Amino acid sequence: MLAVVQRELVEKKQWLTREQFVEDWAVAQILPGPNVVNLSLMLGDRYYGLSGALLAMAGMLSFPLLIVLAMVVLYNGVSDIPQVQGALRGMGAVTAGLITATGLKLLPALQRSPLGRPLCWLAVALTFVAIAVLRIPLVWVLLSLGALTCIGAYRALRLLEGRTAKPESAP
Repeated sequence: MLAVVQRELVEKKQWLTREQFVEDWAVAQILPGPNVVNLSLMLGDRYYGLSGALLAMAGMLSFPLLIVLAMVVLYNGVSDIPQVQGALRGMGAVTAGLITATGLKLLPALQRSPLGRPLCWLAVALTFVAIAVLRIPLVWVLLSLGALTCIGAYRALRLLEGRTAKPESAP
């Protein structure tokens, strides 16, 4: 899903830059609910206010709901077939590949991160270890590592802001 959203919003429609997409996606992930719906609410509100947000949400939820209901009906009849089970396992691998490819495409956006590349890579590595190796629930990883990186980015931006501020001229 991330790959499709990124391609549509950044590459095809050019509604967002890569940096804007990364920032908005990060916020959408923190908010409760599906990330894509959160992102559509944010974009709808940004461009068209409350009515845009509500229409964006309706558009994101109505058609997929119909598709899921149709798939449930179809899957119910073929769920015991080994070929169907194998196809679903294969789709899981494809999904993991798409997510990885999208992450690699968004790497250039890290060049402008206030944390710098080394700290960003450290955050990525710590997140991977925490979730994949230590099996820490995502909510705790987001609350701990997310809070630490937000604090670090805030401090780095404040420091950068202090360096770029022009001193007031003496009378």
